[in-house]
Amino acid sequence: MGFPRHAQVLQTLKERGRHRQLMARAGHDFSSNDYLGLAGDDVLRKAAAEALARGVPVGAGGSRLLRGNDAEHQLLESEAATFFGTEAALFMGGGFTANQAIFSTLPGQGDLVLHDALIHASTHDGMRLGRAETRAFAHNDADDAAAQLRKWREAGGRGQVWIAVEAVYSMDGDLAPLAALKALADAEGAVLVVDEAHSTGVFGDLGRGLGHDIAAAPNVLSLHTCGKALGVSGALICGPAVLIETLVNKARSFIFATAPSPLNAALVRAALRELADNPERRDRAWQGIRHAWAEAGRLCGLARFQSQILPVIIGDDKRTMAAAAQLQARGHDIRGIRPPTVPRGTSRLRISITLNTPAPVITAMFTDLAEILKEAP
Repeated sequence: MGFPRHAQVLQTLKERGRHRQLMARAGHDFSSNDYLGLAGDDVLRKAAAEALARGVPVGAGGSRLLRGNDAEHQLLESEAATFFGTEAALFMGGGFTANQAIFSTLPGQGDLVLHDALIHASTHDGMRLGRAETRAFAHNDADDAAAQLRKWREAGGRGQVWIAVEAVYSMDGDLAPLAALKALADAEGAVLVVDEAHSTGVFGDLGRGLGHDIAAAPNVLSLHTCGKALGVSGALICGPAVLIETLVNKARSFIFATAPSPLNAALVRAALRELADNPERRDRAWQGIRHAWAEAGRLCGLARFQSQILPVIIGDDKRTMAAAAQLQARGHDIRGIRPPTVPRGTSRLRISITLNTPAPVITAMFTDLAEILKEAP
C-alpha cells in the first residue's frame, strides 16, 4: 500500500526539523528524569533480589479487580499514603495513565476543569475522555485562574471545579504558585489536583513533593510518578479516600488494565524507604542543581532557574536540534525539545541535572554550551 499520506506527514516533519526518532543512550546524563540516581543504584538492585527471594511475582496475571491484586500493591498503597500524608493512595501503571484516569473519571458533566495553559499532555487526554467543561488559565497565574473561574460562574457554571496544575513544569522547570491556587480552591469550593511528577523526591520534606504541606487537605489530590526520581515506574494517586475508591470503581484505565508488576510495587516501596532513610541523597542532588545554576550563569549568562530542569530556549527547531547534536558529539546527552511538546517558537534544550552526573562534568558541559550558544544564541 505504501501509506503515502503517512509518508508525506513524516517528510513534512523532516523538512520542518520536527522529525523524531529513537536514540540509544550515550554520553553523560543531562536528559533523564532519574533525579536521585536511583534507577541504576544498588539500593534497588538489592531490593529486587530480596523481593524475588521472598517470592514476589514478576507479573500480576490480571487486573487488580480480578486476580491481579497482590499484597505488594496494597502494602505500597498503605505506605505511600502514610509517606505522603494522605487518606489513601492508588498504584497505577504510569503517570500518563494515572492522569487519564483522574480527569476522565472524577470531573463529571457540568463540572469545570480549570487547567494551567502548560499542563501535561496526559491531562489533556484525560480531559478529552471526560465530560466536564475545560478552560485554560495563563501559566502560573493564579489571578487569571480566578478570573476564568469567575467568567465560568457568570456564564451559568454551577458544578464542581477542579484546578489542574503541575508542581514543577517538565519543560520549563518553574514552580506552580501552590499557596495562591490552594487559597483559590478553598474560596471557591474547588479541588486542587497537583501533578508532582517532577517534584517528588526533589522538593518538600524528605522529597514528599512541593505541595506536601497541603497534601492532606480534603480538597487536594496529588499524583506522584514512580519513574522519575523514584527510579522505577508507575504512579501513585494520593488523596481523599472517597476519590481513590471512585477511581477503583469507575476509572476505565484502572479497571480494564493488567495490574502493574508486584515486583515493581516492591521496588517503589524500597525507593520510598530510601527517601525516608537517606535524606543525604536529596541534599547531594541539590548541591548539583545549585552548582548547575551557578555555572549556567557564570559561563552562559543564563539565570532564573528554579529546579533541576534548566530550559535553554533557542526558538528555531532546526537550530535547536543542531545545538543538541553538537553537545551530543562532545559527550553530553542533551535532547532538543520541539513543538508540539512546547509552544511554537520556543524550541529548547532541556537540561536535566541528576545525581548521575558529577560537578566537573556539569562545568564541562556548560563550557561547551557557551561556545555553541555563541553560534546559535
